[in-house]
Amino acid sequence: MVIGTVCGLQKVESVAPFFITPFKGVLCLFLLELGIVAARRLKDMSNAGWRVITLGCLLPLVHGIAGLIGGVLSGMSVGGSAVLGAMVGSASYIAAPAAVRIALPSASPGIYLTMALGITFPFNLAIGIPLLISLAPWIQSILTP
Repeated sequence: MVIGTVCGLQKVESVAPFFITPFKGVLCLFLLELGIVAARRLKDMSNAGWRVITLGCLLPLVHGIAGLIGGVLSGMSVGGSAVLGAMVGSASYIAAPAAVRIALPSASPGIYLTMALGITFPFNLAIGIPLLISLAPWIQSILTP
């Protein structure tokens, strides 16, 4: 970001066709590949069972509430604290699976990809983020005098 700022908009525009324009296409291919890998190893998920589903739903709430409390204690607004909680409670749906793939090559993609993209992501959209938004004013009223 510093290099982009120092170079300026004119220099960035000259390399945009190489770096910026293909980003969405490459991202789609990357996500498609993740889906294919997860589908090939989906039977591993059935062996893991309810433990993975429970973990995929509880950890975002625990981390999201911690982020919410941290936001309130640092003086953020209710909305800012809710956004921080949502960000902390969300897995990195793109970077985390790639990091796990590299750091833990023996880990089953059927488990970590399905957990991130098939359990945690929909849970956060449907329940986690709305819950954090509704908890934000209550936590702020408790933690601030």
